[in-house]
Amino acid sequence: MSAPELIRIVSRSSPMALAQVERVRTELAALHPGVRTEVLPVTTSGDRWMGDLAQLGGKGAFTKEVDAALLAGEADLAVHCVKDVPADRPLPQGTTFAAFLKRDDIRDALIHPDGLTLDQLPAGSRIGTSSVRRIAQLAASHPHLTCVPMRGNAGRRLQKLAAGEADALMLAVSGLERIDSMHLVSEVLSVETMCPPIGAGILALQCREDDADTIDLVSGLGDRDAWREATAERMFLHVLQGHCNSPIAGYARCDAGGDLSLRARVFTPDGKRVLNAHEWAGPLDPATLGTSVAVTLLRQGARELIDSIAH
Repeated sequence: MSAPELIRIVSRSSPMALAQVERVRTELAALHPGVRTEVLPVTTSGDRWMGDLAQLGGKGAFTKEVDAALLAGEADLAVHCVKDVPADRPLPQGTTFAAFLKRDDIRDALIHPDGLTLDQLPAGSRIGTSSVRRIAQLAASHPHLTCVPMRGNAGRRLQKLAAGEADALMLAVSGLERIDSMHLVSEVLSVETMCPPIGAGILALQCREDDADTIDLVSGLGDRDAWREATAERMFLHVLQGHCNSPIAGYARCDAGGDLSLRARVFTPDGKRVLNAHEWAGPLDPATLGTSVAVTLLRQGARELIDSIAH
């Protein structure tokens, strides 16, 4: 095999997505100084649509056009946030993940113009978010607050906050770091307060299965802990077969000694019922750990809970 001289990278066109691509380009240049890169930004149907994602078929709305460019040979490499890649169905035929980059912060952050924390917000405060995961958890922990629908990229949501469409905003720490906006954060929420989405903070590099040269070139960017964590989380979500209106949260973690665990939760949309599971891998491989945690929640009634939610 001969290393490609040019790698064409396809990605969503939002500022945050392009910042993610710059991270990949920087790391690739350090690993392979002689390789050039070009970026192909695409606007996905999920980026254009401001309504309920379920009407577009769920999270796949953020990846469909990117996948199409990769499969058509218009690009050699796609950069995805793992949290945006559907896990209830396989990757598009003919593609594979070549690497998972070292994981960023998985936590959520609260942004309030006056710097108030979540516990300081007065009753009736409007939190801008369309995430069913966040809405369910806020309903359980802070029922005196009100969630108002708010979609669009982070910059657009910050503009809506400034325009008074909400009193506070909840966004991912990793995304705010990528667009240099952490100075706006009032509070970083612990994973106990706001359990993150599956795949939070992990960037995945996707290639065509038959493109061995590109796979070989970019695989060196991969992080083993991120691979183990992403594999466990995605298998968990695959076995649960949750849809885009299912409030599902969870995260795997490799500790300093290399032991892998997975904590996961399934909620009713109103937050009044919460199913919990937390297991350590021990001798299990990451995919088997994900399966085991999903089965534990299915035994608690997760299937009935998920199927009862309209989508």
